[in-house]
Amino acid sequence: MRARENPSRGRRPTDSEAKEAYLAMRERIETSDARHATERAELRGLSAELAGWLAERRLLDPSGERLSPPERALRHVVSEHRRRLRETAEGLARDARALDDVLSLLPAPRPGARETVETEFFTDRERTRRRLEELDALSREEFLAMRNTFPGARVLDASLVRDLEMAAAGIRMRLLTSQQALRSPAPARYLHALIEAGVEVRVAATVPLHMNIMDRAVVVIGVGAGPRGEGGDVILHSGPVAQCFARVFLHAWDLARPHAERRAGPGATGPGCAGPECAGTGPAGPEPAGPGSAGPELSALEREVLALLATGAKDETIARRLDCSDRTLRRLMRRIMGKLGTSSRFEAGVTAVRLGLVD
Repeated sequence: MRARENPSRGRRPTDSEAKEAYLAMRERIETSDARHATERAELRGLSAELAGWLAERRLLDPSGERLSPPERALRHVVSEHRRRLRETAEGLARDARALDDVLSLLPAPRPGARETVETEFFTDRERTRRRLEELDALSREEFLAMRNTFPGARVLDASLVRDLEMAAAGIRMRLLTSQQALRSPAPARYLHALIEAGVEVRVAATVPLHMNIMDRAVVVIGVGAGPRGEGGDVILHSGPVAQCFARVFLHAWDLARPHAERRAGPGATGPGCAGPECAGTGPAGPEPAGPGSAGPELSALEREVLALLATGAKDETIARRLDCSDRTLRRLMRRIMGKLGTSSRFEAGVTAVRLGLVD
């Protein structure tokens, strides 16, 4: 036998070497006048490594005394696989029965069973902010914020960077704040940037909670000071709990009015921070004009436009409702703002509500 047909001992042959050696042996055996003697001589000269390769493929009889043709080896391989598949199927059936038996012994789930809610509590505001920055980075779809107080300008500026990143990532952000919280120039500058970035802002007479809701899965609630001055922030990781607080938010949101920026001295009043840092109070400012102030005469069409503006409707929605062109709507809005003495569409809608010009 040529050396390349019987690889050196101690080294496992490559597939091509083993196949070449097998075919050469079969050819010599089949062309020999003494086939049995030739086969025994060939097999005695096999290295252990080559013999192992052939046995794994059933090309060598288990006794090691006969070469098997490929057809016979294939039948052996198929037969063994069929047996193993049968044993595997029987084992899986036994496991399935055992699983069913164990499950049948478990108590049935009870409606209203308690859910374990992962809770975090922080009394250090800096630690709270760092933790919420991590959670904000995980937001993917929606961020709801409710604010009744605001921090100073430094904290607002730091929050603005992160909030704008969230808005740019396509996260729908809605901020609900109280009228009391509008009385500071710093939140006004902050809010202006948020509104420009597409964040939705509404104002209510009062806001019940200082709260964030992220993707309706995580809730962050600011806990007010207790009788001994204690307080902090609670983070609840629970979808069902977050859904409950989201319903509270949406109820208050539906009753609120869109925020309208207006100039008052060096800064415009407005709500603040949609981000986690918003905690603190701003200096008090003048109360806005209340209902009952005298207003200009408006046509029925102008009143309808104002009513739609007060609900936060966009220009294209109003034009579609009135069945008019965008150009006509813009001209109509300029005339309304001139009558009301306002500088923005949002301010016009809010002013109309305040003056009792729309229902």
